Amino acid sequence: MAPPSDPPRPRRSGGSILRVLLPIAVLIVVAVSVGSWLQFTERQAVDTVHTAGSSAGDRVDVAAVVQRVDALANELVLRVWVIPRGTLGEAEGAAPVADLSLQTSGATLGDLEFTAHERLATRDVQVALTGGSISDYPFDTYETDIAFRARLGGKQVPVRLLFSNDDTLFSVSAEPAPSRQEAVVAVRLSRSGSLLVFAVFMMVVMWALAASVLLGAWYLTTRSKGVVWPALAWMAATLFALAAFRNTAPGTPPIGCVLDWFAFLWAETIIALCLITVVISGVRTALLPDATEPAR
Repeated sequence: MAPPSDPPRPRRSGGSILRVLLPIAVLIVVAVSVGSWLQFTERQAVDTVHTAGSSAGDRVDVAAVVQRVDALANELVLRVWVIPRGTLGEAEGAAPVADLSLQTSGATLGDLEFTAHERLATRDVQVALTGGSISDYPFDTYETDIAFRARLGGKQVPVRLLFSNDDTLFSVSAEPAPSRQEAVVAVRLSRSGSLLVFAVFMMVVMWALAASVLLGAWYLTTRSKGVVWPALAWMAATLFALAAFRNTAPGTPPIGCVLDWFAFLWAETIIALCLITVVISGVRTALLPDATEPAR
């Protein structure tokens, strides 16, 4: 008599697969939508131009753009483009009609001098920052005052300041101060939203890796698995990979910042202790049969 054939395996219905794929698709769409909105709002903030000073017809326009913020040196690099308007300039604002002097605030390193009838070129100036420390990374904030006062041919003339930011690692807010002829803005700088999200993500990943290694070490030591070389290789690789991962933090923060004390240093300590504990426990377990073996 022939043996009974195995019953056919039930096929998975398309509805069950759809119930799995549909939430994944919705999650992807929501994540992309939120990311697009965050990127758009951050781009709008970067493109914002803050205006301060006079709106008179005969004035000197100063377009000041933040090129780079050096938090370690507590300064920023400001690119300045000067355009005399109305009767103060010639060749459609390409040159001043007389010697032009731009006096800056105390935080700015040096004033700007331009010769009459010569084409104006952009200048880069350094501005000192106050009220912040890079050790607070990624939650560090800085402040400074930027001011311009113009003298054309020895006489003070109105100034309008057009201030914007091109450093994607920082978000800038500018508060214009009331003034008749000079232009003054109080500037506050903080880390951009994308950098802040990435730094927080890095801290979460560091703690997650440390917890994974801790669970693996607990399993190996409580089950008396001996020296498990693949597990030791994974723990050692995680120990060194975490240091390389930390060095990818945007803005190159120094050792000892908030990122380190909140996650990195503790994660490295946990992983190193787990690695040492697993090695000691594994060696003791491996040597145990030799110690209990009867002597011949």
